[in-house]
Amino acid sequence: MLDRVRTIADYQFGKGAGNALFPDGVRLIMGRTGRLRQVLEGDKRIATLRANDGFLILSAYGGQKLKQALPSPQKRVIMNDDAAPFVAKGKTAFCKFVVDCDPEIRALEEVLVVDKDDNLLATGQALLCAAEMKAFKKGTAVSVRYGIKGKEMAPEVD
Repeated sequence: MLDRVRTIADYQFGKGAGNALFPDGVRLIMGRTGRLRQVLEGDKRIATLRANDGFLILSAYGGQKLKQALPSPQKRVIMNDDAAPFVAKGKTAFCKFVVDCDPEIRALEEVLVVDKDDNLLATGQALLCAAEMKAFKKGTAVSVRYGIKGKEMAPEVD
């Protein structure tokens, strides 16, 4: 099962992401139906599997691990200094505050939101592709799931 989760991470985030995110010894939480729901390292949640498509949703902790594994600007949306404190609290990342981003980002993809110094602010789902994020002056660029200064969802244990 661990190999499957690593393969999903490699597909979703790039080669090597699976081993970086999920070292040996992680705990796999299964749902009532027998499907994988969450991956934990100690008491910290790394990721949750989305039920509708089987892709990973990263926690703030998982985002930090992924940021260290991927070279900049891969899977990153860079916010300006005005928006950084708000995004870190889990607020929405708007297009007008996007300084730059990975040109390979596609809409509905899980991304890392960082500041100009590549400090992680949040993880979330890109609502636009990279070109649209940079071109638009209105609208939501990233729907933030977990800010580093926001509350972290507790792991569900059945």
